[in-house]
Amino acid sequence: MRRGQNTGEKSKTTRQEANERSTDSHAKSSTRRRDRRRRRRRKEGRRRGGRRKMGHPQQHGALLPKRIILLRHGESEGNLSPSAYATTPDHKIPLTPVGAAQARAAGDRLRALVAGGGGEWRVYFYASPYERTRSTLREIGRSFGRGRVIGAREECRIREQDFGNFQVVERMKVVKETRERFGRFFYRFPEGESAADVFDRVSSFMESLWRDIDMNRLHTNPSHDLNLIIVSHGLTSRVFLMKWFKWTVEQFEQLNNPGNCEFRVMQLGEGGEYSLAIHHTEEELREWGLSSEMIEDQKWRAHARKSEWNERCPWYLDAFFDGFADSDDNAGEEDDCC
Repeated sequence: MRRGQNTGEKSKTTRQEANERSTDSHAKSSTRRRDRRRRRRRKEGRRRGGRRKMGHPQQHGALLPKRIILLRHGESEGNLSPSAYATTPDHKIPLTPVGAAQARAAGDRLRALVAGGGGEWRVYFYASPYERTRSTLREIGRSFGRGRVIGAREECRIREQDFGNFQVVERMKVVKETRERFGRFFYRFPEGESAADVFDRVSSFMESLWRDIDMNRLHTNPSHDLNLIIVSHGLTSRVFLMKWFKWTVEQFEQLNNPGNCEFRVMQLGEGGEYSLAIHHTEEELREWGLSSEMIEDQKWRAHARKSEWNERCPWYLDAFFDGFADSDDNAGEEDDCC
């Protein structure tokens, strides 16, 4: 009995020692793996730090595009005659010959813009699936060599506002008069969308856009300046700017539609904010319908650091209140606004 017990105890002890050795081995292996990961992260951090010194602004480790350019399609058959919408679906309305020429000229202007600063640069295109935007992109592409274009993507969320199906001219005239009385942002077309509906899907698109940027999906080479060009529609572009710059509904309704193949350039400022005032003049911004306060905000953004708060912009806070209580004026003086 004792001899059997001793044998069993020895066997049990041997198994325990083997398990302990195995546990120690796993622990050491895990430690080595953690150390390797730390070394890789430190190496990556040094590499990214080097990129920042080279002048490539970053947000949470992502390389930011130098420019985000919003371009409206060229002249279409629907722009010439609204009767085209009565017999042709909106998404199939083609460019006119003038519209195609406008797109080719826009391609030349875009290339001159992105190449003007010297250095290496690349472009990436997003396009609405409509015939007139796809054709505009095709003509623009003639100005760029294949090696300059990282890619292009059809994006349904930046399509034109849906005005309904086939659009009878007389009926649409009455509907659009009603929209002016009701308000351009909230009025929903029968069988169609409101600008508020477009706002929702553009917001969704922007979330996807930021994921692409955060994960560096669009940057094939960190030493290249990246330019995102979004070929879309007039109202969609205005809604994009409204969402990006946090403009109010009232401010949106004062904006003018861009002309065919006109573009709006959001350029990255020295502090990591995008601004329209870097590429465009104050006169241009006024022509588009921006108020003096909106223009001042754009000028501030050209030099602001990311996440700074512009206290001079009333629509960020003051426009929502008539006044504040005096009892807690000092509360939160040390808090950071963002």
